[in-house]
Amino acid sequence: MAEPDLTLTASLRPAALDARRGVVRLHPEVLTALALRPGDPVRLAGRRVTAGIVAPAEPTASTALLYADDLLLGNLGLRDGGQVTVSPLPVTPARRVTLTGPAGIVAAVSPEMLRLALLGKVVTAGDDVSLLPRDVLPDAPVRSLVEAARRSLASAVGYAWTSTLLTVAAVEPAAAVEPVAAIEPVAAERAAVEPTTAEEVAAGPAVGVLVTMDTVVGWEQGATTRGSGPVGQDSGGRLTGAASSGEPAASPELIEPDEAPSVDELPGLRAQADELTELLDLGFHHRDVLGRLGTTVSLGVLLSGPAGSGKSALVRAVAARVRARVCPLWAPELAALTNDAAAARLRAAAEAVRADGPAVLLVTDVEALAPADDPGPLATVFRQVLAETVRAGAAVVCTTGRPESVDPALRAPDLLSLRITVPLPDQPMRREQLTVLTRQVPLAEDVRLDEVAGRTPGFVAADLAALVREAGVRAALRQKSAESPTVAMVDFDAAREVVRPTTMAGSASLELASVTLDDVGGLHEVKERLTESVLWPLTYPDTFARLGVQPPRGVLLYGPPGCGKTYLVTALAGSGRANVLSVKGAELLSKWVGESERAVRELFRRAREAAPTLIFLDEVDALAPLRGQATDGGTTDRVVAALLTELDGVETLRNVVVVGATNRPDLVDPALLRPGRLERLVYVPPPDGPARAEILRAAARHVPLAPDVDLAALGEELAGFSAADCAALVRESALAAMRESLTAATVTTAHVASARTRVRPSLDPDQVAWLAAYAATHQP
Repeated sequence: MAEPDLTLTASLRPAALDARRGVVRLHPEVLTALALRPGDPVRLAGRRVTAGIVAPAEPTASTALLYADDLLLGNLGLRDGGQVTVSPLPVTPARRVTLTGPAGIVAAVSPEMLRLALLGKVVTAGDDVSLLPRDVLPDAPVRSLVEAARRSLASAVGYAWTSTLLTVAAVEPAAAVEPVAAIEPVAAERAAVEPTTAEEVAAGPAVGVLVTMDTVVGWEQGATTRGSGPVGQDSGGRLTGAASSGEPAASPELIEPDEAPSVDELPGLRAQADELTELLDLGFHHRDVLGRLGTTVSLGVLLSGPAGSGKSALVRAVAARVRARVCPLWAPELAALTNDAAAARLRAAAEAVRADGPAVLLVTDVEALAPADDPGPLATVFRQVLAETVRAGAAVVCTTGRPESVDPALRAPDLLSLRITVPLPDQPMRREQLTVLTRQVPLAEDVRLDEVAGRTPGFVAADLAALVREAGVRAALRQKSAESPTVAMVDFDAAREVVRPTTMAGSASLELASVTLDDVGGLHEVKERLTESVLWPLTYPDTFARLGVQPPRGVLLYGPPGCGKTYLVTALAGSGRANVLSVKGAELLSKWVGESERAVRELFRRAREAAPTLIFLDEVDALAPLRGQATDGGTTDRVVAALLTELDGVETLRNVVVVGATNRPDLVDPALLRPGRLERLVYVPPPDGPARAEILRAAARHVPLAPDVDLAALGEELAGFSAADCAALVRESALAAMRESLTAATVTTAHVASARTRVRPSLDPDQVAWLAAYAATHQP
């Protein structure tokens, strides 16, 4: 029986969670007409034939449109508005999928990471696919694995993992369809009802196979995932898959010293390299000295540091320095297996390390294997294997980007007794890393690596590598026909617009604008105080250390609404010398007990990781009101306590400045305003005549004003206008000119006069007077 099909018009309008993830959305009535359910695979025919996963569009969507992203339209060979024929597609799990991609990605991304990134997607030979995993995965164990893959991809590739495209070189369907309940219950149900026949498999699917945990995924002429077994779940909720079919665990792969990078290629990590080298050299080559001294050495190390900072590369480089081999294990892959299969893989790796010494067992992202919150039976087996390996004289190095999420039991004296921390690179370290990364890059004369390093706060080595790659791509696009192309400063500037630091992933960051404090009209005293209180601590921390003083921790901006408090912080962010985390006060509040405090701790943890960082707390009076007066069950009181702890607690805020903004400083808890916290109170007054004229000039910088428009005189006339009102007046004047004629070339005085009848002053004289009186008594 022929499958039903419909011809629809493609519309480039993906949902946020669908972009580049192989998902198309259809109106619910279209789903019914095609006998489709959410999560079903669909066959899509345009100029090319491809496949995707279907999801319902909102009820207000058009029944004649198919909503897809640019990647899917590219696979179809269509543009926005092209015709697409949609029909149901039988679920055919993939036995093998082979991909190609950029050399740097192939070298950095393991097949196990690649499989998790493709999990639940329907792929076709010749398609382009992204590394962005599907976010709509109903099963909790799968979701945790996908999150682990996200962190590992960010660590291995840097921010470029979100935009990298790969090509599906070949696909091979499974011999028979098994229910794939761990991936997509609806698809599994349909697969059980509509099994693929032997003849259909022999002929090969016309299009589209489903990637599961049973699929062997690999790079063309490169590494692949290990053999597989039936897909399902064990009693602990883990996916069964690779090495879970009763077959013996595959022999572990050991990396020879000659294949490892050099320590000289890891600038900024020499102190950590020397510390680890001394330990391994002593344990591998000088145990006789320890024996004569009547002591031993434990070679268990926990190596922590931001994702992408080079932890695994550091271990391989040090192991090569002491002529030791490395046996790498990726913890999220082990966590994806059944307990028996994971334990077998662990013991096989440990035996190989003990038998082939000197060797190092390298376990990356160890928090996936031994989580702090709920360590399971596998964590117990892992600790036992580590203890046996360390006791046998072999070395075990576990890496993590989140040490607080690692089971504390691993820090026992007979396990990971030594902790080495890889810091976030500061500006000199980033300069050194850029020098190494651009060693083979032909740079133009205008490239200033010092400036690039200064404008990339929070970037780790992987991010800087992604920045250099993106700059090279921009340079190639500019100079396609040049015989001797070079990478110029303009290419680095363009690359910085798309490459963001890994440490900021998932954070609410303030959009970096092309304005600085020089573009803010008036407020000269306010700008001077902000420069001293915010920019100096972030830009010149060494000067404060040399003078032996602690820089200000925070600043409270207060003033009437519309007077430029948020715009001032945007201008501070525009300097590009610090990462900016922006939070509305109420966004951190939750009705669930403990969640608000957790959100505060997470905010400051991200700020420390991405330092130098500016935390902007807008409407801080909603987040930290006077304690003891709220009627919310004590939520805000606990949030205030969490804020106070973060601002001056045991864990020091280094290169982090907090800026709060409010219209009601009297409602902010006084404990938050004492020295050492938000100690600088900066009043942002309403603009006077000259300041209003400067604001008008700044707002009209790109507006063609007629010669008869006198902004200085206009500024004197706008009594009661805030900065926002002045900017609104300029916009309304331009609109008045457009209403008069769509071909208008200038904005005249008549247009300004017309705009003044529409834009009214918003300042409340009583509120302004009260705030001025408050400023007179609360700041010098």
